[in-house]
Amino acid sequence: MKGWFLLATYGYIRVSSTDQNEDRQLDAMAELNIPTAHIFTDKQSGKDFLRPAYMALVKKIKPGDLIYIKSIDRLGRNYEEIQNQWRILTKEKGVDIAVLDMPLLDTRNGKDLMGTFIADLVLQILSFVAQSERENIRKRQVEGIAAARARGVRFGRPIKKPPENFAALVKQWERGKLPLPDLLKQTGLKEATFYRRLREFRLSRKKS
Repeated sequence: MKGWFLLATYGYIRVSSTDQNEDRQLDAMAELNIPTAHIFTDKQSGKDFLRPAYMALVKKIKPGDLIYIKSIDRLGRNYEEIQNQWRILTKEKGVDIAVLDMPLLDTRNGKDLMGTFIADLVLQILSFVAQSERENIRKRQVEGIAAARARGVRFGRPIKKPPENFAALVKQWERGKLPLPDLLKQTGLKEATFYRRLREFRLSRKKS
C-alpha cells in the first residue's frame, strides 16, 4: 500500500505501423502475468508519433507503479525523445520502469546514487545506439532503393495498362454509343485511371 492505493503493474507495447506484429512483445508481457487491461498497445506510424494508448497510460499511472517495456526504443523514435519520456515517467510521474531486453535498466534496482548513475549512463548509451541503428537502417534502405532503381527495378503498384482495343472503345464512348460504366468494365480500369490513360492516349494521338 502507498498513499491508500495499491501499486499497479503495466505493460506498454508499440509497433511502428499496423503492418508489424506485436506478438513478441505480447508474449513477454504474458510471461509477467500482466492483466490484459493493464497492457497498452499503440500501432502507429513513426512519422508523427501520435500514441493515444501511451498518453492514456501516462494519465492512468500513479507514483510507485511499474511499467514494463520490451526494449528502450519503445519509448521514442530518437535519443532526445527516449531521454525525455524516461524523465517524465521516472521523475515527474514517479513510476518505475523495467526494460526487459536490458535488465540493467530497471529503476527498482540500485536506488542509491551509484545505482541511479549507472542506470542513467546505460540509458544514454542505449538510446543513442537505438537512434544510430534506426538511422543506419534508413540509410541502407535509401541506398538499396537507389541501387535497385539503377538496375531498372520499379517500385510502387504496377501500372494498369489499357486493353489493345482501347482506341476503339474510346471512340464508341466519345460518340455516346458506350456508357462510361460499360467502358470501365470492358477496360478493367477505375474511373480515375481511365481518365489518366485517356489523356495519355489523346496526347500520343496529337504527336503522331
